[in-house]
Amino acid sequence: MRYFPKITGERLYLSPMNPDDAEIYTKWLNDPAVAVNLGHYRTLISLPNEKATVEKMALEGHNYAIVLKDGDELIGNISLMDVDPLSRRATLGLFIGDAERRGKGYGTEAIRLLLRYGFKTLNLHNIMLHCNANNEQGVACYKKAGFREFGRRREATFTGGEYLDVVHMDILSTEF
Repeated sequence: MRYFPKITGERLYLSPMNPDDAEIYTKWLNDPAVAVNLGHYRTLISLPNEKATVEKMALEGHNYAIVLKDGDELIGNISLMDVDPLSRRATLGLFIGDAERRGKGYGTEAIRLLLRYGFKTLNLHNIMLHCNANNEQGVACYKKAGFREFGRRREATFTGGEYLDVVHMDILSTEF
């Protein structure tokens, strides 16, 4: 078995990451459409490096493969990072690597699943994220999942010959 449903939704489930998926992650992370929104635009992601990264992510933290129930197809990744149990906060990261799967609500569903897990199981109170302001599809997805903008770091990243703002968003357990 390649994937193991840990957190199950209507159309997808979150599974522990499989190190054997390093090649597909390498492909996605070298795709400019994915890389620009993850801050990897200027970084070459090699297969050996990504294999080591995926192996490390599979062993620690709350890093999940996003897998469609229909066909057990890997479409992306979602994580809770920098989990602070004392302050009850964490940072969420997400990407849908498969271009054909973007814009279909899978990101929103995956976020809601991980938020429920974070708030109800890990007893978190505040989950935040940040993204480039020009990532309109991402911002819309995050808002649909319940996140609200709480700040903006102006011209904080340089991509494609221009400076972009970075949007900071969060959601509280009481808002979920």
